[in-house]
Amino acid sequence: MSGFGQPEVVASGLRFPEGPVPMPDSSVLLVEIARGTLTRVAADGALSVVAELGGGPNGLAIGPDGAAYVCNNGGFQWVEAGPLLFPGHAANAAACGSIQRVNLATGAVTTLYDSFEGERLKGPNDIVFDAHGGFWFTDHGQVRASGRDHGAIYYARVDGSAITRQRADMMGPNGIGLSPDGNTLYVSETMTARVWAMDVVAAGELAPPPPWAPGRFVGTPPAFRLLDSLAIEENGRICVGTMVEGGITIFDPEGGGSEFLPLPDVGITNIAFGGADRRDAYITASTTGVLYRVRWPRPGLPLKPSI
Repeated sequence: MSGFGQPEVVASGLRFPEGPVPMPDSSVLLVEIARGTLTRVAADGALSVVAELGGGPNGLAIGPDGAAYVCNNGGFQWVEAGPLLFPGHAANAAACGSIQRVNLATGAVTTLYDSFEGERLKGPNDIVFDAHGGFWFTDHGQVRASGRDHGAIYYARVDGSAITRQRADMMGPNGIGLSPDGNTLYVSETMTARVWAMDVVAAGELAPPPPWAPGRFVGTPPAFRLLDSLAIEENGRICVGTMVEGGITIFDPEGGGSEFLPLPDVGITNIAFGGADRRDAYITASTTGVLYRVRWPRPGLPLKPSI
């Protein structure tokens, strides 16, 4: 595709990597879901474990206090298909998801939230901080022998003092991100392959949804693809990790049109923008365990909003 650089391998040998976060020292933090770790990828591709998280660490973001905040889905059963690794059913019969905080200086891990109004979190998946110092996160749910959990969208404070559920009964919400002005929350659903837009009317509060959908419909791929996590360009375009036909789908938030950057993995899950000009796109190819870097034609939003 015009304007996109060739994918470069930054690191390989990862165990289902997700949640890349480019850091100021040119390293990249990410989680390895199948290994249960928060891992640092050095500029030369060397890997080091920052913290042992257990369960299934999934989404990752750096908070206003400089700590890492992790959506932990509780863990999967894993399926090996030749050189590829796929998540299967939940590893546990009962829900055991959580939001974890990691002190990056010491590696100390604390559990910030594991329930809402007495109900356990099921499969926290992706996370984004807002300009008020709180964070939005998706609970994707899990697939168990009894069926698939409903998903939901939550908002929470970094000090562990408050959590609210802003959308319930969604069909596997996965990626989550904010528009450049912070007034619109975008969420991708995996199995429906839809991107939704929701109005943020106050800090941590969404406008009521229409009766037939969780928000305004943004778009869906033109072929059979599944959607994972997302990142937002500086101009507002929504870049979504795409599976089955692996790549990045880039949606116009207004018209719903899309373009597609194919990449060499059926399980492209996450994208994050870094580098001095925020045009280095770090992309996780999860089923093959590779972290790619692609020069992007446009800059992404800063990962940490001004607070």
